Amino acid sequence: MDAASLTKLLSPEGWALLNALPPYDEGQAMVLATRLRAEGVDPDLAAAVLTQSRLRAKARTKLGSFADGMLFTPDGVEQATRLVVAGLHARRYLAAGVTKVADLTSGVGADALAFAGVGLDVLATDVDEMTAAMATVNLRAFPEAEVRHADGLTLDLAAEGVDGVYADPARRTRGGRRIFDPSAYAPPLDAVWALRDQVPALGIKVGPGIPHHGLPADAETQWVSVDGDVVEAGLWFGPLAPDGPGRSAHVLRTTAEGTASRTLRTGRTDGTGEEADGELVPEVGPVGAYLYEPDGAVVRAGLVAHAAAELGGRLVDRTIAYVTADAPAPAPPSGTAPLATGYRVLDVMPFNLKKLKAYLRERGVGRLTVKKRGTAVTPEQLRAQLSLKGDASATLVLTRVAGRQHVLVVEPHAGRA
Repeated sequence: MDAASLTKLLSPEGWALLNALPPYDEGQAMVLATRLRAEGVDPDLAAAVLTQSRLRAKARTKLGSFADGMLFTPDGVEQATRLVVAGLHARRYLAAGVTKVADLTSGVGADALAFAGVGLDVLATDVDEMTAAMATVNLRAFPEAEVRHADGLTLDLAAEGVDGVYADPARRTRGGRRIFDPSAYAPPLDAVWALRDQVPALGIKVGPGIPHHGLPADAETQWVSVDGDVVEAGLWFGPLAPDGPGRSAHVLRTTAEGTASRTLRTGRTDGTGEEADGELVPEVGPVGAYLYEPDGAVVRAGLVAHAAAELGGRLVDRTIAYVTADAPAPAPPSGTAPLATGYRVLDVMPFNLKKLKAYLRERGVGRLTVKKRGTAVTPEQLRAQLSLKGDASATLVLTRVAGRQHVLVVEPHAGRA
């Protein structure tokens, strides 16, 4: 969207038209576009409102009903922090006693919205003029939030009265390619890290694939998952890490009552991703009656051994993120998210294609769910090789057990732990 189209969109006519559109339906988009043209709506305005309607619908999965009153760019939707996670960020700053946050890479303003929503003063900046303009619209309900078209790294933080800094560096190119080199982030990660010398309360959102080696020794690095999807990692410095540096996993699950959560953490680190106060050594042993698949945030944080201790189990292999136990793990208390998904183990066998095919044929298995870790076998290829026939269904787990490839036949266990 260019400046002229945004001006038309923000006119009384444009804003009313956008908010009067029916819920976005991809199948009806062409029909609606034709109707708007027939009604004499300016073509640029029609294109702008239809684009915003589509982006709002996409953003609803992250921002809920707030999306219905916001403006977006395609990149802004992709990069926006989920509202439930932005709320976690905001509460960190609030608990740390921060009063004014500088959001150096505000995008369309999802995090800034959460900061302002808990009563913090916010100075939000973005290097893209149109994105900054949209953020201004999105934060219009909060007079304590100011948006500037600027490079956040050029701010005089002391003069602005900023006592907390937040940044979400761009990790994709304009073409959508993912950037893996932190020095190529925009702004570069090292440049943002350096700000903790000016403002100790510094938080940085990074990709969940960030390697453990080289993590800053003075940060808490926390991986966050929402309903099983690992959505981010965050680096938290100074008062934003009240439990001290180390690695942690924060698991969020949507329930009928709201959102359940749970945090698992290591002790302090030595700057290489290893625990300076002693790495937890996991027990490794044979497959028991139950198998647990740790949440992705737990796996990314390198806390599978810690999860095994919480679950009262052991690892099936020292290098594989599956936990096994002889008895079901206790269910988490109400309001507490599970660390893992549980399965009851029905059978265990060394991997042998011919024997597995006969096993499934004898049981009339025609529908197969395949889970895997530590094996090169692909589920699609395996299904084709098995030539499944029958009405029964089964779940297989392909993994290493004590260094050898095995097949575990499992069924979902009602409880999560």
